Amino acid sequence: MSIEGQLELPDSAATEALGAALAPLLRSRPGGMIHLEGELGAGKTTLSRALLRALGVQGAVKSPTYTLVEPYETDGPKVLHLDLYRLLEPEELYGLGVLDEAPPAAWWLVEWPERGAGVLPAADLRLRLSHAGAARRLDWSVAPSLTDDPGWLRVRSCFESQ
Repeated sequence: MSIEGQLELPDSAATEALGAALAPLLRSRPGGMIHLEGELGAGKTTLSRALLRALGVQGAVKSPTYTLVEPYETDGPKVLHLDLYRLLEPEELYGLGVLDEAPPAAWWLVEWPERGAGVLPAADLRLRLSHAGAARRLDWSVAPSLTDDPGWLRVRSCFESQ
């Protein structure tokens, strides 16, 4: 059974803090799938950037809107940051050459996962960000495969304490 909930992120600093807090989850296993949903400007890239920084990425962390995929070598697992906004068909994922590095070979942070429906692997962690006035609302769910994972158990309190 999946676990789900919601919390309010009052500002971008809270979104960044949550992103950074996810680093122990990614360090706990070699790969997995995080779906980042939400409208433009909801904070998907902000959260991803903070997570990648917490994993030791030093250089520029940009939105992969035009490149579609940005690979990152971290001080933990390999991470692929995908932005599927520009995909016209889910089958275009095959042409990106990333499916060879599908979980468990790497962690995927996928913005606009609905654009890859039917081809994209299922989410281990689904994060949906939405505008709530000046704040952001986060609706989240964790797949059954992750609920007993030691990494999830370390970060779960970040989702419940707010």
